[in-house]
Amino acid sequence: MRTHYCTDLNETNVGEEVTLTGWANSYRDHGGIIFIDLRDKTGLIQLTCDPEDSKTAHEAADKVRDEFVLVARGKVRHRGEGLVNPRLKTGAIEIVVSELTIENKAKPMPFTLGDPNVSEDVKLKYRYLELRDPAMYEAFRLRSKAAIAARNVLDANGFLEVETPILTKSTPEGARDYLVPSRVHSGEFYALPQSPQLFKQLLMVGGFDRYFQIAKCFRDEDLRADRQPEFTQIDVEMSFCNQEDVIKVAEDLLEGIFSACDIEVKAPFNRIKYRDAMEWYGSDKPDLRYDLKMVDVIDIFERCDNEIFSKIAAQPHKNRIKALKVPGADLVFSKREMKSFEDFVRKFGASGLGYFQMKEDGLKGPLIKFFSDDDIQAIIDRTELEVGDVVFFGAGEKKLVWDYMGRFRNFIAEHEKMNLVDSDKYEFVWVVDFPMFEVEDGRVKALHHPFTQPVDTDKDDVEEIESIAYDIVLNGTELGGGSIRIHKEEVQEEIFKLLGIEEEEAQEKFGFLLDALKFGAPPHGGFAMGFDRMMMLISKKSSIRDVIAFPKTQKASCILTQAPSEVDNAQLRDLHIRLREKKQ
Repeated sequence: MRTHYCTDLNETNVGEEVTLTGWANSYRDHGGIIFIDLRDKTGLIQLTCDPEDSKTAHEAADKVRDEFVLVARGKVRHRGEGLVNPRLKTGAIEIVVSELTIENKAKPMPFTLGDPNVSEDVKLKYRYLELRDPAMYEAFRLRSKAAIAARNVLDANGFLEVETPILTKSTPEGARDYLVPSRVHSGEFYALPQSPQLFKQLLMVGGFDRYFQIAKCFRDEDLRADRQPEFTQIDVEMSFCNQEDVIKVAEDLLEGIFSACDIEVKAPFNRIKYRDAMEWYGSDKPDLRYDLKMVDVIDIFERCDNEIFSKIAAQPHKNRIKALKVPGADLVFSKREMKSFEDFVRKFGASGLGYFQMKEDGLKGPLIKFFSDDDIQAIIDRTELEVGDVVFFGAGEKKLVWDYMGRFRNFIAEHEKMNLVDSDKYEFVWVVDFPMFEVEDGRVKALHHPFTQPVDTDKDDVEEIESIAYDIVLNGTELGGGSIRIHKEEVQEEIFKLLGIEEEEAQEKFGFLLDALKFGAPPHGGFAMGFDRMMMLISKKSSIRDVIAFPKTQKASCILTQAPSEVDNAQLRDLHIRLREKKQ
């Protein structure tokens, strides 16, 4: 139907006869001459409908309203002197319309495209209309380019794309499974995969050597800006590899994807050990676009006269006292504001937040009276304070302090008075050497998953056992991660034993994988990256819902299709399901 897209045309096409298609973005009647901005996926171009050029085209244009679907035939010409629109790519030309066809009318729009004040519920109800916004199209154009680049990079590195099952067995992987009842097998259920983890390991046992998949995954968990019940990840696994091999492939992949999106990133990326990340930044996904690092001062506080601090400091293995220097903060924040920061950290379990200000005549603050002159100087030296700086202190149980001081670090960097975050910067970092286990409520749990290869299990403290695991972090967001997997049966049995999983339970939950490991499983490892999160960051969006064509709400519902929904009794009977009565 068309000869060109709108923005394919420029001044070199002046005089040509063209046919364009699209939607009426706007309509203006200027004293008999009607101007229509025609919009297609590439952008806008002005149509000029003058009765002196074509009476029938002008009569058709008089009936046009916003979002009508149009086919326009006409001649390209220069705009008149002083009429060029520099904001449009096609602002130097217009189409003098000789034929105009209204292919379809449109009801008045429920909202204006690109209006930031429209509620999310309205936009999601009419998602197909929101997708007409050129900014939305651009996000999905980038997503398509990124997916093609990912396939090209992995194909060039010898990886084979293999699809794994969507209907599979329910296995414990950290989040709730979405369950699918079986009609054929009464009372039994499939699960939608949280990841292709077990299947990709089976492919390595099958000798496929290098596998990848842009995979759909499903997790029934509480949602937030960077989570959806169904999401996409780039899933990669390789045999006869070590951590360096895997990281090299991942960095090649990221360079290729970002390059396809016109963003230059250079590998190798920085690395940081998990324990250093927690001690310095209070997070295993630190944002390194700004240089705020926590410093340990527990030994100095042990000598202070404040009993609360000295008791905490007396147990350095269990507790932490962390100092966070914020350069120049004393010049922009009042005492009242600094005191109010306590309210922020209390939301995350902190009992308080101390601070000192570095003045011309030395260190000042309500806690100064508890420290000797030597210890005050030690704090200045340890935190490298200069006049105008403020140093904030968090004290308490180790994991609690890491958490709230890490959150406070991000909060202060993003504060409008500090504005330390460079939004145009892409700062990658690998977090490596993760603990194999964590202990919660006296129970040993795998920090990643129970198939991660440990470095050495011969440790008295189970939390000191490290694993060959790695996460890739971008601007404080975990893009993904992976590990070298356990490929020997005896090692897997030892890990299950440490986790308190008996042989019978292990066989019931993971039997098909454990059986496979007995048939000559090669050393293998891999990674998975959240494709939606990656595209959110590349597109500079605040939510992954903006880079998923038809997303769910934070309550895991689709307002557009009204899913989930009730089904009739006949379907329930086929599935051997009887519903409880709903509570009134």
